[in-house]
Amino acid sequence: MAFLKGLKFLNVSRNNLSGSIPKALEELPSLKKLNLSFNDIEGEVPIEGVFKNASAISVIENTKLCGGVPQLMLPPCLVEVMKPTKPLSFKLKIAIIIVIVCFLLFSLILFLHWRKISKRNSSSLGSIIDLLPNVSYKMLYQATNGFSSSNLVGIGSFGFVYKRFLHPKERLVPVKVLNLQQKGASKSFMAECNVLRNIRHRNLVKILICCSSMDYSGNQFKALIFEFMTNGSLDIWLHPNIDREDQLGVLSFLQRLNIAIDVACALDYLHNHSVQPIIHCDLK
Repeated sequence: MAFLKGLKFLNVSRNNLSGSIPKALEELPSLKKLNLSFNDIEGEVPIEGVFKNASAISVIENTKLCGGVPQLMLPPCLVEVMKPTKPLSFKLKIAIIIVIVCFLLFSLILFLHWRKISKRNSSSLGSIIDLLPNVSYKMLYQATNGFSSSNLVGIGSFGFVYKRFLHPKERLVPVKVLNLQQKGASKSFMAECNVLRNIRHRNLVKILICCSSMDYSGNQFKALIFEFMTNGSLDIWLHPNIDREDQLGVLSFLQRLNIAIDVACALDYLHNHSVQPIIHCDLK
């Protein structure tokens, strides 16, 4: 109807209309008479245009109308006052601040504790590596008497383990020499170097240094140097043989159970808690 600029008379009485009066009716310049009576119209009556003249409009029997010019004698419209939001009480504000401060302090303590542990681990590993010289094939060959069987302490999936002394302080360490003729040995060497240098767990042997060189025949030579375990091989403890000279003793059931739990803890660390998940694949 807002586009009916030539509209002069509009009678929509007794049509059971509902809703509010369209504001566009104020803007019709030619509208002289408007009859909205006997409907169910509600809300505020405009006061511009044809609505300025109370005798030009009829709004009777629309009980929900309000406002308009005073001559219509309609009830005033209720002004909705926005209720101000109730400010937070002083005690609640204090409680929120205390919780936030406690959370920040707790986070700071955790961060400092984590950084302290990281520094301690890195410094301890660094001190071990600093004590070790640059290891070459010649040094390992001489220290193990030409990889003599008298210095052989074990045989693994990809090579042999010898014992030797490292200067300074004549420190005894095991040397794992890889058999590169074995399929996958080189890949195993790289995997162990990359993985073992990042793990930290009390039930896992630390790797101290890697050696990748050439032997006297011009062939590739790869070896890993670990911490020395003074109590010997776990295999000897778990499977005692009274005929073996290196047998150290007999384990009780509780000791065996503790060993199983410690191995499980180490595997759980490798699988779920190391920086990069590691699958052992060779648990004996």
